[in-house]
Amino acid sequence: MAERPRWSDDELEAVRALARTYFEKEVAPNEEKYAAQGHPDKSLYVRAGRLGLSGMSVPEEYGGGGGTFANLAVLIAEQVRAGADSLGFAVSEGIVAHYLLAYAAEEQKKRWLPKLCSGEWVGSIAMTEPGTGSDLQAIATRARRVGDEYLVTGAKTFISNGRLCDLLIIAAKTDTSLGAAGVSLLVAEVGDDTPGFSRGRILRKLGQKSQDTTELYFDELRVPAAHLLGGQEGHGFYQLMEQLPQERLLTAIIGQAITEAAVALAVDYTKERQVFGRPLFALQNTRFELAECATIARVNGVFLDDCIERHLRGELDAANASMAKYWITDRTGEVVDRCQQLFGGYGYCVEYPIARLSVNNRVLRVLAGANEIMKELIARSL
Repeated sequence: MAERPRWSDDELEAVRALARTYFEKEVAPNEEKYAAQGHPDKSLYVRAGRLGLSGMSVPEEYGGGGGTFANLAVLIAEQVRAGADSLGFAVSEGIVAHYLLAYAAEEQKKRWLPKLCSGEWVGSIAMTEPGTGSDLQAIATRARRVGDEYLVTGAKTFISNGRLCDLLIIAAKTDTSLGAAGVSLLVAEVGDDTPGFSRGRILRKLGQKSQDTTELYFDELRVPAAHLLGGQEGHGFYQLMEQLPQERLLTAIIGQAITEAAVALAVDYTKERQVFGRPLFALQNTRFELAECATIARVNGVFLDDCIERHLRGELDAANASMAKYWITDRTGEVVDRCQQLFGGYGYCVEYPIARLSVNNRVLRVLAGANEIMKELIARSL
């Protein structure tokens, strides 16, 4: 277990203990089942809501816990450490709820946020398209205004929570003659029987098999014009840019939790595993490998804590968020690989948590914007 962060306190540590118990006892034991079906049971979100774990960073007047991003950071870190990959809190609360808090009208916040916080609804955001990844201004999904509605047509892919979502933020072009200035964000209430909306296949992924990642299709999906986030067309790209630092910080938190979990697993295993009549940890190469990995984890943890503290003060800029996302997730891949090597053949067997960490960490370098894009964003700030 990593040492207590500077930004934590006794209340947050109590939240950490509750989250750890929930994930370890109620979610992780059924991950194989969720992997087989490609998504978690929706009842898990309701259970988290009843425990007060869902919506902790949302103000109380909207049904949340009245906490801060620190509550969410603790929740996501404990989810990773428990190996409970299935639930999409990082998207539903970490992204969707905070878009609503920032840009939705007051009556919309009061309608949508309590349902997300209770776990009755699951939130998702549809940005990526089959031909468009990190270049968000090039999206092709169209939202055409007809009276008091928008008709949305297009396709999205790699959509986390897409299979279970009830509330969906859609990035679409309201003006195809413009680039970034033509992008708007629309909020749709969706279900399996919503006209003009359909869920495609659950994507088969290398890792995170229990977390639903889905294709979505829109064929003149009707969305009330009042559901345009911010109330004005053409602000979507800038809203995305304002909110992406938090998404990238969440990705760094996931990476750091994987790093720390990998080191802890490797230390425990090498102290128990006997080779040549003594523990594997007694070999100098093993000790040096783990010393280096533990040092990387410690240094990255200090950097991450600084970024979280800045974010809590409202001072985390896009460049530093990009640094955290790129640097920590790159190092995560290195540390997990080195720790996995110490397990020998057992590290290649999926029943060993180190193997699941290995495949789960790979997506972090492309999630929330590829690390190559992060470097470009950093360079622009120099």
